[in-house]
Amino acid sequence: MSATLIRNTTLINEGKRFVADLLIRDAYIEKIAEPGKIDAKADFRIIDAKGLLLVPGVIDDQVHFREPGLTYKADIQSESRAAIAGGITSFMEMPNTIPNVLTQELLEEKYQLAAQKSMANYSFYMGASNDNVAEIVKTDPKIVCGIKVFMGSSTGNMLVDDEESLSKIFANAPTLVAVHCEDETTIRQNMDAFRQKFPDGAPAEVHPQIRNAEACYLSSSKAVALAKKYHTRLHILHLSTAIETELFTDEIPLEEKQITAEVCLHHLWFSDRDYDQKGNFIKWNPAVKSEEDRQALWEALRSRKIDVVATDHAPHTFEEKSRPYFEAPSGGPMVQHLLPAMLDLAKKDYLTTGMAIEKLCHNPAKLFKIQKRGFIREGYYADLVIVDPNRSQTVSSENIHYKCGWSPFEGTTFSHTVTHTLVNGQLAYSNGQVNEKVKGERLSFDR
Repeated sequence: MSATLIRNTTLINEGKRFVADLLIRDAYIEKIAEPGKIDAKADFRIIDAKGLLLVPGVIDDQVHFREPGLTYKADIQSESRAAIAGGITSFMEMPNTIPNVLTQELLEEKYQLAAQKSMANYSFYMGASNDNVAEIVKTDPKIVCGIKVFMGSSTGNMLVDDEESLSKIFANAPTLVAVHCEDETTIRQNMDAFRQKFPDGAPAEVHPQIRNAEACYLSSSKAVALAKKYHTRLHILHLSTAIETELFTDEIPLEEKQITAEVCLHHLWFSDRDYDQKGNFIKWNPAVKSEEDRQALWEALRSRKIDVVATDHAPHTFEEKSRPYFEAPSGGPMVQHLLPAMLDLAKKDYLTTGMAIEKLCHNPAKLFKIQKRGFIREGYYADLVIVDPNRSQTVSSENIHYKCGWSPFEGTTFSHTVTHTLVNGQLAYSNGQVNEKVKGERLSFDR
């Protein structure tokens, strides 16, 4: 049996902050006690974390790791490595790889890939299309995080735009339905208008005018209406507008919600003011929108209308993002910097540190009903992150782990630095060094 003792650390967990020692035995947290109350054995690994913060491993409910089929951009090994370096110990990955994950057989093949390659714990969404309801209903809610429905265009050909198909999916889905909400008709009309307006190429700043608030709200309000009609467990991904926040409630506990919402780091950090400097490198779908939208998202997050913060990590090569606006793909790499960025924003009083941990760790575990993760509790998996709150880090090409080699945060200095990451009790990352031998496990769910 292997054991690790973390000493004199400041735990931030479930709204509390206190100094403690923590004993890990094999994959689990065995004991949490006052400093000095746990006897160290000769064979223990000792980590002295005095002055450092200990938080649960972050759970990212929306990533695109590009494998199979797009591995020149990213792959499960490279991006899980970047996630571990940033304190993300579990991820849920999207089905718009090549081939699109529209059968149970293809879904299981991705799990087999991850078992061989992923350093972090993992789950994969089952994909939806206009004609695969028969496959969707076979999804096992105990071992699959959810069903992903693109109500707006995506990488691949997974747009679900047939009304009858949408109704069947919402009526028959055996587990949580996660939705990308943008109205495709509105987007296409806007795109045609801007192509005519800018025949020689448009600047990136038109992106939020093409993929505008109307497109988002038309789609997200439709999803909410369908969920209410069919009593579907609905999770709307990457909110980007003020008006959409009105669709959600802060009046009941998360555990009782049937309809929940996520916001991504880039929609909290950037606004349309940043297109002039960042251009296509902050081109996402849904688009980064106005400062007023950004502030409304923050207010909804603080009020608990929005339940989780994620990344929508979606790498493209530097060359692809450097193309003219109409040719450049949407998406960017984020997993290495989610936790440092949110702790930095907490230091700047956008929210409390405890609330940041709630949105990154506790709430994803509650929302998806993940077994024994997302909290620092005795008997839970030892998915843990140690953070130095007094060591700043500046993002540069030299310290980026993404396969694509770039980040929209390059040149940004965060006030906190991840020093250690443990996955199922294994030391996966320590002061800049990655232990490539560590392998994550498949997530399971109490459903």
